[in-house]
Amino acid sequence: MANETAAGARILIVDDEPQIRKLLKVTLAAHGYAVHEAATGEEGVLQAPLCHPDLIVLDLGLPDLTGMEVLERIREWSGVPVIVLTAKDREEDKIAALDAGADDYVTKPFGMGELVARIRVALRHTAKSVEEPVIRSGALTIDLAQRIVESGGERVKLTPTEYDLLKALASNAGKVVTQRQLLQRVWGSQHDEGDSHYLRIYIGHLRKKLEEDPSQPRLIVTEPGVGYRFLTQE
Repeated sequence: MANETAAGARILIVDDEPQIRKLLKVTLAAHGYAVHEAATGEEGVLQAPLCHPDLIVLDLGLPDLTGMEVLERIREWSGVPVIVLTAKDREEDKIAALDAGADDYVTKPFGMGELVARIRVALRHTAKSVEEPVIRSGALTIDLAQRIVESGGERVKLTPTEYDLLKALASNAGKVVTQRQLLQRVWGSQHDEGDSHYLRIYIGHLRKKLEEDPSQPRLIVTEPGVGYRFLTQE
């Protein structure tokens, strides 16, 4: 389980205001948390898989990527609790952040007591899992945090749809993913098995780019009449 006490819990602060970062670092350290900092959205995206935080405090108003973009990119590979900080107080902003995967929402200016209490609640209700943003299978490496695919050390160029399909399969390595699940995850909820020709075409594209012998696939195998399975290899 995630740390129910402060001891040892790692918190990543993603905020471009030095005064806010300093206040959060001093206060959270006093409560026993180990604090990491990022001043930009891009830095936050890079830091998250490196420091393996138990929780992220994320400002929405960042100078490069928006906080929503940071949240969406982190959610591509991690379920780590995220508490959003923002000066915006519109209901639609709160709903958008929560729909995008935020666990809680605190409006600036905020009281440190309130924020610390929300952090404790988020940690208490979140099971700690070991999340590895890099999936490996033989010579293939998929970096979910950076959206980079390499085979034998060489970058593989995938279209956005090809990447989304590969991610959906690789994130469920070893499991059968049905045609319906893949269609709805990659093309949207309005699609069903009647659109399975999309899958056949794009699975064929992936096999040509990733398999040693596309006619005898070893990475992405077909489960006849059901779906596809991504196999990991040593």
